Amino acid sequence: MHVNATVPSSFPYSLCISALKNLETLIEVAAQQYYGDDKRWNFIAVTEALKVLFRLALFKNCGYKILLDGGETINNERHLKTSTSQHRPNAFTKHGGHNASGYSGYLNGHDQWNLEGRALSALSRFGEKARMISAPAWSYGVQHQHGMFNPSATTPERPTLSTILSEQGHRGALFVTGEVLFITRPLIYVLLIRKYGSRSWTPWFLSLAVDLLGTCFLSYATSASTSRKNQRSCLSDSEKDELRRRKMLWAFYLMRDPFFERYTRRKLEGAEKVLEPVPFVGFLTAKIVELIIGAQTRYTYMSAS
Repeated sequence: MHVNATVPSSFPYSLCISALKNLETLIEVAAQQYYGDDKRWNFIAVTEALKVLFRLALFKNCGYKILLDGGETINNERHLKTSTSQHRPNAFTKHGGHNASGYSGYLNGHDQWNLEGRALSALSRFGEKARMISAPAWSYGVQHQHGMFNPSATTPERPTLSTILSEQGHRGALFVTGEVLFITRPLIYVLLIRKYGSRSWTPWFLSLAVDLLGTCFLSYATSASTSRKNQRSCLSDSEKDELRRRKMLWAFYLMRDPFFERYTRRKLEGAEKVLEPVPFVGFLTAKIVELIIGAQTRYTYMSAS
């Protein structure tokens, strides 16, 4: 009996990603201390490569849905619009799947959030719990066995890459490509720094190009002009927040060399000189600028990965 297509993996990808993010600064500092500034990029590249592998595996395991918080938060949102129908007023059902026509007939034409609707909803839930408690023990065994022999009835089938490409065409391909670009962007950036150095504009521009290209792909694939039949294009609130968060992360490009050294640092030092004569404010500004410059030297503080 083959059920691997519907049973998600229990490997703790999110936990591994969180552990790597918590340890990456320690790894960078230790590598710089013992192997030097240039060699530390080798250890950073290994760390980023591991995060890419875990994120790609999680991306596949969750059914090719947008990763939340870089994969640290599991995306369990369902994109099927029909899944909300069971919360509507006409969706009260009896134990066993038969429609409760008495409740649905009354609630037709009434607001589900008014006093009567809430009272009937509470009564329905109370009756459902009473039926579950009074049901004989053997019925649960039968339901459990039915779930084992028919797992698709209880566990929704996880979409595969071939399914997405066949059903959504070029939009599905752009969606997957955009998410893969976002996942692999930090590793691409580190590998380019290892080759060209952190003072070169090549890693900075190419990393920004990958970010912009991936965001454009995702925006196009999930745009409102997508066919209504394509239910995966309907993003949940958490996924919309995630896309907005990713755009805000672009601000870190102002803190990365060589842009920081040539522009941002000069502006910060200029503001420090202007505010220096002001009591307390000048002192506070100097400390903030000092902290920013110190944090900027650490890749892991400005990586946004």
